[in-house]
Amino acid sequence: MSSARPAASHITVRPLEEADLADADRIIRTAFGTFVGVPRPEQFFGDMDTLIGRFRADNTAGFAAESNGRILGANIATRWGSFGFFGPFGVHPDQWSTGVGRSIMARIMDTLEAWQLRMAGLFTFPHSPKHVGMYQRLGFSPRSLTAIVTKSLAPSSTTTAAAAVRYSTLSVEQKKEARAACRDLSDRIFEGLDPTGELRAIDTQNLGDTVLVWDDSQLVAFAACHNGPGTEAGGDNCYVKVALVRPGADAATYFAQLMAGCEAYARDVSATRVTAGVNTARREAYGYLCGNGYRIEMLGIAMHKPDDGGFSRPGMFVLDDWR
Repeated sequence: MSSARPAASHITVRPLEEADLADADRIIRTAFGTFVGVPRPEQFFGDMDTLIGRFRADNTAGFAAESNGRILGANIATRWGSFGFFGPFGVHPDQWSTGVGRSIMARIMDTLEAWQLRMAGLFTFPHSPKHVGMYQRLGFSPRSLTAIVTKSLAPSSTTTAAAAVRYSTLSVEQKKEARAACRDLSDRIFEGLDPTGELRAIDTQNLGDTVLVWDDSQLVAFAACHNGPGTEAGGDNCYVKVALVRPGADAATYFAQLMAGCEAYARDVSATRVTAGVNTARREAYGYLCGNGYRIEMLGIAMHKPDDGGFSRPGMFVLDDWR
C-alpha cells in the first residue's frame, strides 16, 4: 500500500494576509517540530516569533497555500536590496509530498526573480537530502555551513562599549542618516546589499534595537538585534539578526567593538545570552566568535543562487543565517 498522502484539491497560492497568521504560525511550528521529532511539535520555537514580525516588515512578501478555506502552508521572502532569501517555510505534515510545497515555492521564485536580485539564498538542514535536493532543482547550490552560535552572559560580567550607539536613542532625522550610512557600509561588502528594512522593522515593531559603532563621523559597524518573547530571539535572549562591519585593515577591531556593544545591549535588557548566525566561509568572523565564548547550537547549510560566494567569503565580518 502506498504511503503517499493525497494532495488537497483546488490549491490556491495567494498573498499571506493578517487573518492567516495564527494558522500559518501553527503550521510552521508543527512542520519544523515534526521534522525534528519533538514530542509537541506545535510548540516548536517556544516563545519565539519567526513569522509575524517578518510579515509586518516593509521588505518582505508572504504567500499562503489554501484549499477549501484551509491554510496548508506558508512562506515569506525577504529582500535586502540586491540579495534575497526566504523563510520560515512550512507545510502541514499531512500535506508533505503532495505538491503543496512546490506550489508555494513557485510563487517565491517568481518574487525573487521580479526583485532582480544579484543573489538569492536560503538556510536548510544539511542532513536532509530531500531539502537540499528540492532546492538544487530550483537552481540553488549548497555552499558552506552556517553555525548558529550562543554565548551565555554572566550577570557579574562587565563590557566596555563606549563606541556603540543605539538606534532607538536617535532622532527621526538621525535615524534616517544612520540608515543611509548602513546602506553605504553594506554596499561596500556586496554591491546593492541593503538590510536596513530590518532596522525599520525592529524600531517600528519594538522588537529590539540596532547597535551602531562609529569611528569619528564614519559608521564602521552595525548589528540589528531582536530581544525577548514575541521576537526572533525569544525570552532571555538577544538575537543578532544581521551585522556588518566595514571592510578594511581595522575590520577585526571594529567587529570586536560591535560584539561588545551587542553584549552590553543584551545585559541592559536582562538577556542571559546572545545568539547569532555566521557562515563558516567568513573564517575570521567565525574564528572570533568561537574564540570568545560562543558555542555552536546548531548547524545549517547556506544555499546560493547563483553558485557564487557572494558576501560569504574570508575577510567578511558579517553575521546572518537566513532562517
